Amino acid sequence: MRPAGVPDLADRVCLVAGASRGVGRGIAQALGEAGATVIVTGRSSESGPRTDGRSEVLEDAAREVDLAGGRGHHYLCDHIREQAVDGLVHWALRRFGRIDLMVSSVWGGNEGYDGTRYPDGAAWGAPFWRRAAHPLGHALQSGPFAALLLARAVAPAMISAKRGLMVFVSADTEAYAGDLVYDLAMAATNRLALATAAELGPRGVTALALAPGAVRTERVRDAGLGASATESPLYAGRAVAALAADPMTAAQAGLTLHVADLARRYGFTDADGTQPARPGR
Repeated sequence: MRPAGVPDLADRVCLVAGASRGVGRGIAQALGEAGATVIVTGRSSESGPRTDGRSEVLEDAAREVDLAGGRGHHYLCDHIREQAVDGLVHWALRRFGRIDLMVSSVWGGNEGYDGTRYPDGAAWGAPFWRRAAHPLGHALQSGPFAALLLARAVAPAMISAKRGLMVFVSADTEAYAGDLVYDLAMAATNRLALATAAELGPRGVTALALAPGAVRTERVRDAGLGASATESPLYAGRAVAALAADPMTAAQAGLTLHVADLARRYGFTDADGTQPARPGR
């Protein structure tokens, strides 16, 4: 049985990119809770390379979808390679006939971060004039650029169907995020949601950005920062499920929506039954 507040998405085909771990994995699990067919993608696999040598893999994420009540499928994909992304979408359309929901949770900007320093030796929030330029290029490529490649590949099928929802996982950029590299990557993702919504809306497709709060991802816990995080990855996932089930979601196209605000609007909770508030509120 589905938890209270979890909608029925048994008729939906969902693609969640960047679902090996973190927020993407929580979103995949929540869509499984809702009974959806969920394609989970990323770079870490039981039979291949793993990002930063971490233990989390796509196959386990797909199994979690099954255990939650959905139908999980995994697909190994490097989301900064256009040909690989196109191949993923072509495979999904051949296998399932459509994609009703696309979620981009791809983010490689924190790779190598140990809770104190990035691989280039910089700490979070180090002055931009004391940092190398290449981390910004990597963050933009592994965040908004990857999201654009996926949206570009999925859009024709959604436009043909005259329906569909695209969700870009990002962050609150109403105020400076505290680190220039992270701030610019998240702001670009939010702007991508605004721009794609403007072009897709007249064609029946909705695009928006989703901003979780402080999430207890695997990386956060391993870096010793779990005590400062207030949300599990499932909280964001239940927000996505609620948006997918809402027939009026198009009214929110182009916006950056906060998970905590959506919890109060739709009535869902985090895994522990609470409704964590937005940071600073």
